[in-house]
Amino acid sequence: MKFIDFAFRLGVIFAIFGFLWGILHLILGILRAGRPKSIVEVYSLKFVQYFFLVDVTFLFCVQKDNATVLLPNELIMAGLILLLYFTGKLQNQQNQSLLIQVSGNSVPNMQPPLFNLRAEVTVIVLSLLIFVAFAMYPLYAQNPVSIWFYDSILQIEKTPVFGFIFKVIGFFVLMGILLKLVNGLSYLLSGAPLISVQRSFRNGGNNKKDNNGDDNKFDDFEEIK
Repeated sequence: MKFIDFAFRLGVIFAIFGFLWGILHLILGILRAGRPKSIVEVYSLKFVQYFFLVDVTFLFCVQKDNATVLLPNELIMAGLILLLYFTGKLQNQQNQSLLIQVSGNSVPNMQPPLFNLRAEVTVIVLSLLIFVAFAMYPLYAQNPVSIWFYDSILQIEKTPVFGFIFKVIGFFVLMGILLKLVNGLSYLLSGAPLISVQRSFRNGGNNKKDNNGDDNKFDDFEEIK
């Protein structure tokens, strides 16, 4: 029960952080005047985003009056939740990129997002290592930007209307985390996820024929393999 409560709290935190980061990203896009980003810029910005998300998450795993005193249970749960959250983001990026590539022929103007699996994994691994480093050296987690995010999240969370909205969003984030946790455990025990998400596409709206003249089945893309 404590894990679920803490996961829900982090779900709310992730939702509010995403809202604040979205505003900063929008401002950055305006300053760039619509100039397209290179893949290096995309993943450099994502690393910065994940760094501050990890930092803010860590700040919720220490005592408020003494940032050097860690809360071990919260720290372990936060590390696991961050791993599940980043894994879910990675899978969503893979599915989105694959979806656009497969349906690109039917939607000519649709451009696939910049996606590089190695860069995605590298950013996630570095972010998790930073979380471990903060656990060893908690004072390094204290910086003006992270503290601003932390204080802003607390203020928004206490706001009646916005706080309720982000709690609803946090609930769905929690459901996604629990789904991936259950699927992961099911995969370890049975070799297959308990729940999978399948997506089907036709090439240009026409059925493909195999060598026997039968319609090919739709391609399946599982959320967790």
